[in-house]
Amino acid sequence: MKHFPVKGSGFLKPKKVVRAVDGVDFDILKGETLGVVGESGCGKSTTARLLMQLMAANEGDILFDGEKVGGALPLADYRRQVQMVFQDSYASLNPRLTIEETIAFAPKVHGVPAQTAMARAHDLLHRVGLEPSRFAGRYPHELSGGQRQRVNIARALALEPRLVILDEAVSALDKSVEAQVLNLLLDLKRDFGLTYLFISHDLNVVRFMCERVMVMYLGKVAEIGSRDAIFDQTRHPYSSALLASMPKMDPSERTMEPPLSGDTPNPIDPPSGCRFHTRCAFAEPVCSEKAPELAAVSSAHSAACLMSVPGSGHSRAPMMAEA
Repeated sequence: MKHFPVKGSGFLKPKKVVRAVDGVDFDILKGETLGVVGESGCGKSTTARLLMQLMAANEGDILFDGEKVGGALPLADYRRQVQMVFQDSYASLNPRLTIEETIAFAPKVHGVPAQTAMARAHDLLHRVGLEPSRFAGRYPHELSGGQRQRVNIARALALEPRLVILDEAVSALDKSVEAQVLNLLLDLKRDFGLTYLFISHDLNVVRFMCERVMVMYLGKVAEIGSRDAIFDQTRHPYSSALLASMPKMDPSERTMEPPLSGDTPNPIDPPSGCRFHTRCAFAEPVCSEKAPELAAVSSAHSAACLMSVPGSGHSRAPMMAEA
């Protein structure tokens, strides 16, 4: 859980907070790619920064291999095993360091001898498709956006992590370069035995990259399940709206009406009950009264919607099984 205080709430008035991430609970399975999707402001990047421990959570714990981060598992050990690739390929690089120095920096900080760290940097440059003899001595401003993102990927792998968080890592690239970087990520995952948390607003990319998908809305998990379950058998109206907004190649399948109406509610004062009910075509009075829990639809699929909960009071909910 992560709430950000709002300045200027008023004297003697209750302090207001932005509920950026509000009770998010999920697992990342070893060796998988878990996609995280949702509108801007739904809490995707905040979730990534909480996982990376770039900011402290108000409540909640992170377990890595069954050990509590910051408790049984020291933060320094955790950060060696979890790395992140950011969206802005230029802002995340130090303009005063050469490419080889950038990649070798973290291993040297963690005690790797300088010569070994530099050799690892050159090997990783080769792995990401940048010939060390040409690129090792260059500075970030001398590279294209796609080349800089390859450097960021190499830097993230320099500490030999097990989990890599990719926060919109390809969204700033043109499509031809994006395809090359996505194929590179798949090759590196296979070669290094990596696990990915893949955050993206492009559902076509998510479908290509991910085995499981988590849909977020206004700081909460709306639905989580296997790729096939989310894309072919979605059980949450918000997920259905996101899928309807995907660009289609066939003009006959063009969407003529917007799949969603209205703006995202204010995260400072979210709606009561289900947070999506103000924009949902299936909303009923019970939706504003009862907040749905993330309930299992099948063994590999869960949704936070009263229409999926037996006996929830919604007219479309399944009947409760008789004892």
